[in-house]
Amino acid sequence: MLEIKRTTSDHIDFQKLVVSLDKDLALKNGEDNDFFVQFNKIDALKYVVLAYLNNKVAGCGAIKHFDDDTVEVKSMFVSPECRGSGIASKIINELEVWATELGYKKCVLETGDKMVEAINLYKKCGYQVISNYGQYRDVESSICFEKSL
Repeated sequence: MLEIKRTTSDHIDFQKLVVSLDKDLALKNGEDNDFFVQFNKIDALKYVVLAYLNNKVAGCGAIKHFDDDTVEVKSMFVSPECRGSGIASKIINELEVWATELGYKKCVLETGDKMVEAINLYKKCGYQVISNYGQYRDVESSICFEKSL
């Protein structure tokens, strides 16, 4: 059974998953990882979603304020043993519902060109590739997406 829970970045299960996420990103990003780490701080995230599969934490995601109409999706991760079961789609859907409830009209996000599974997920969930924004503007390995809510 899959359970979705809303929380904050203070939740210990979120913090544990982010440790695994950071290790996964370091492997995939290689020497470029240090650049991205500075933008992936999790302290003070007020809108975090956790997914539990059979009462065991399986995945997470978060949103944070980007501008008056937009949230940025951050810290999307599903444990390797739970991938391929639709958990990530359910997490991102819950984040979008929450963003709408908070009055936001759009989500943006950034992922790396080596994150093939993430790219496929975002496209499947209706995200469109956009020009790189903000700190990712001149980063060739970044792919930025947006979705209207």
